[in-house]
Amino acid sequence: MNRPAFSLSAVGPSPDDDPQEVAAEPWPQGISRTPSMRISDVLRVLRAEFPTVSHSKLRFLEEQGLIDPVRTASGYRQYSPADVERLRYVLVEQRDRYLPLKVIKDNLAALDAGTETDSPAPRLATTEGEAEVRPPRQRYSVESLAAAAGTDAALVEGLVEAGVLRQAPGGQLDAWALDVVILAAGLGEYGIEPRHLRSLRTAADRHVGLVQQVVAPWRSQQTASARAHAGTVATEVGEMCAKLHTVWVRQGISDLTS
Repeated sequence: MNRPAFSLSAVGPSPDDDPQEVAAEPWPQGISRTPSMRISDVLRVLRAEFPTVSHSKLRFLEEQGLIDPVRTASGYRQYSPADVERLRYVLVEQRDRYLPLKVIKDNLAALDAGTETDSPAPRLATTEGEAEVRPPRQRYSVESLAAAAGTDAALVEGLVEAGVLRQAPGGQLDAWALDVVILAAGLGEYGIEPRHLRSLRTAADRHVGLVQQVVAPWRSQQTASARAHAGTVATEVGEMCAKLHTVWVRQGISDLTS
């Protein structure tokens, strides 16, 4: 059975609309609020940019008051294009800025109230109204990773041998490895070799272990909401650990240059 088509195209106010009602419209303004999308439709749109987003993640964000889909008489959730744009905003702020959900919720409230002037432009739709599609994060071989980073395969092999990069059982390296290789190549210009980076990788593993202890109570639960909460807390605590490490490094560098 064919599902009704949906569009993310903007819907502007009618000339007969009351100006105060238009001004009170929650962010994003000018996007359709007709609840025409099921949760599977929303996931299909969002996964083009957020491949790991799941049903449980959306339900968790709803529980936290970040999204409020309409419920049908039979209890099913129905989302509008405006709901999808709000979800995208939350996911971007988590992924790119590592903001806690409380801060994101406050930012959305400011956007809704019009007190936040730096309003992000909706980006889920192109000018044709189609969902924007981004390529998924890929996996690399040693050779393809070296080519993508613009460096020699010997450097990648050295990072693997030093334990800085870890290969999957099939010998593949994930997309995070590209950032590692690019940075390692830059450090190599100052005489820093892959073996020198081993201690940094060990410190990072210890940070991950600390985060794992924090979220273990939620991960041990079988509910989708608990596991989604574990993912959110892991992101926030992990970012704070990374920032703390950065502060200490900058403090040490300041001492060297003073």
